[in-house]
Amino acid sequence: MNIAIIAGSNRNHSTSTSVLRYMERSLLRRTVSVDFIDLRLTKLPYFSPDAEMAHPEVERLRQVVRNASGIIFGTPEFHGSVSGLLKNAIDHLDNDIVAGKPVLGVSAAGGPLGVSSLTHLQAMVRNLHGHFCPEWISVGGDNRYFDENGKLLDEGLKQRIEGALDRFVELAQVLEGASLSAT
Repeated sequence: MNIAIIAGSNRNHSTSTSVLRYMERSLLRRTVSVDFIDLRLTKLPYFSPDAEMAHPEVERLRQVVRNASGIIFGTPEFHGSVSGLLKNAIDHLDNDIVAGKPVLGVSAAGGPLGVSSLTHLQAMVRNLHGHFCPEWISVGGDNRYFDENGKLLDEGLKQRIEGALDRFVELAQVLEGASLSAT
């Protein structure tokens, strides 16, 4: 099993990216392969349906998602929605790449929770024919969830993340098995 993790923040020491890095380590401990794309470091061109030449970073993004058994999208919540960085990356994906795959959403907000960004992400995934996981992770407020070394400090958040990952991996296994039996 291979999971694609796409980090949609362009902020140094981003909470959403820290949560995704924690998830990456947790999946690797479970012997799940992970491809991590940090959009802060991956320079994607603005999406245009008129683009004739494929950009190498776009092709890499598309290939990582194409090869994934499941996808985890993470974003800060900006003005009640996903980051422009993540939206641009999702615009580069087609439904033939995402269709049938489970998707787990992760958000971080300055307010109590980043639920609006997750509902927008859910609609995008639905339009790409993916299966948005019923679990999602939203963190918010001024709480410090991680230390300077990226260690998760909040035990409640750790339990929520681990539970969501358990159910996400189970969903990925079921959907992967269903697609294998259909071929």
